[in-house]
Amino acid sequence: MKSFAAILVLLTLCACTRSNKLIIGTDATYPPFEFVDATGKFSGVDVEVGREIGEALGREVEFRNINFDGLVTALRTGSIDLVLSAMTATPERRKSIDFSEPYVKTGLAVLVANNSTLQNAADLKTPGRKIVVRLGTTGENWARENLKEAKIISLDADVSCVMEVVNASVDAWIYDQLSIMNYQAKYAGKTRALLAPLREEVWAIGLKQGNDELKTKVNEVLARMRADGSFTKLAERFMAKEKAMMTAQGLPFVFELK
Repeated sequence: MKSFAAILVLLTLCACTRSNKLIIGTDATYPPFEFVDATGKFSGVDVEVGREIGEALGREVEFRNINFDGLVTALRTGSIDLVLSAMTATPERRKSIDFSEPYVKTGLAVLVANNSTLQNAADLKTPGRKIVVRLGTTGENWARENLKEAKIISLDADVSCVMEVVNASVDAWIYDQLSIMNYQAKYAGKTRALLAPLREEVWAIGLKQGNDELKTKVNEVLARMRADGSFTKLAERFMAKEKAMMTAQGLPFVFELK
């Protein structure tokens, strides 16, 4: 009986520990929003937002590094409580999960090889184009819906996609503006960025459907962070280069939602 009682207490303690944690899923391969720093710790804009939410809830935060195309499934099955991973709130995703209010406004852009003849979105529709996209992203969805004559190549990592462009193995990579800007700067001699958005998008925090109490609290935290300048401070800390690039090109910064 003593042994059984001890096991029961242990199981109860484990359950309490798990229930008190806020488990956040993120694909930590997307700086400056989510990445693993030199010390092995999660860092970035989304990570800091997650920590703010955990503090407001009085719950310990645990981040889980999950490949992007597995995040929705992890949320639906209860392995995680939130998705904070630069995720676009699309109608398709809303069929299976819920979203907070948006906290980032961006758009789909295009990276092409420096010597490419491709100049604008209309050129993408030329029959025979080879387009690389990241698996499970809105770039992939847009390409498959709008570029019926193109050969679409889906890969599961940013670096794989950008190298297809650098090596001129494809005509274009379709991804979000921030990433396209950063990769173009990294491979400036071999790539060009077409930043006029193919489609405007907003990012939001993913939640399991029906979890209205958590959704309300998450929205309160986001509203407070917008009002008290927290997002401005995060931009200064993590996104000074990106903000300067967007300002130079006359583009509204990503935290400017209106």
